[in-house]
Amino acid sequence: MNSKTSSTEPRRLLATEPGFPTAFSEMPSPAKVLWFLGRLPDPRQPAVAVVGARAATLAGCKRAHALSAAAAGEGYAIVSGGALGIDAAAHRGALDARGVTFAVLGCGVDVVYPDRHTRLFDEIRRRGGLLSEYPPGTPPRGRQFPARNRLVAALAQVVVIVEAGQASGALSTARLARRMNRQLLAVPGSSGTDGLLASGDARPVSDAAELLRTLAGQPPAAPASALVGFSTGAFSTLVATAFLLAATRLLIDLL
Repeated sequence: MNSKTSSTEPRRLLATEPGFPTAFSEMPSPAKVLWFLGRLPDPRQPAVAVVGARAATLAGCKRAHALSAAAAGEGYAIVSGGALGIDAAAHRGALDARGVTFAVLGCGVDVVYPDRHTRLFDEIRRRGGLLSEYPPGTPPRGRQFPARNRLVAALAQVVVIVEAGQASGALSTARLARRMNRQLLAVPGSSGTDGLLASGDARPVSDAAELLRTLAGQPPAAPASALVGFSTGAFSTLVATAFLLAATRLLIDLL
């Protein structure tokens, strides 16, 4: 049985009322109502969605935590789906960085699913908000989670897929992000994210520093492996060739 959050009463906001998130009105299949606990996202605050597999690896969860903490530390709101695995690590990373985070749920905002997230959801409510299209008391049902993924993608300007299998629901979030013209990033190393990278749908991001460069609009850093493969002899030849070219240009200038 699903437990309830220890919080104030859920509030409802219609799409026709002031304060309704514009992103929810402009996305495919626009939302008509929003229930929330805590507060609504500030439209002036940029947001990053960090999502991925429920059955995630420890390495994937650590990566999600680090990426979210870094972005939250720079003033970005972190959006995710409140699920086990990558989602939980993303929310926790934002909270540990004393940032803002929002969980978009596939059930009522007063329903804790999974049950073990009672404390996490209470912290999210205090530092951000729990959001849902579904009325209070609505239990989690399979068809509701793909629908909520479009809200996750809509709220963020950048969507990061940390870890995903080929059948992961995170890939539906990725497809929706592309449809909404959100910037899509993926961490290499899982079948789902590698597929996004191979197709060119996503740009790779490996660590927090690279994410922050991307958010700042900077190009990726040159890979450290660029010179690692050179032997001493090959490197010496490269330097000698460069020196010879420079000397040749200088001689031409003098003639």
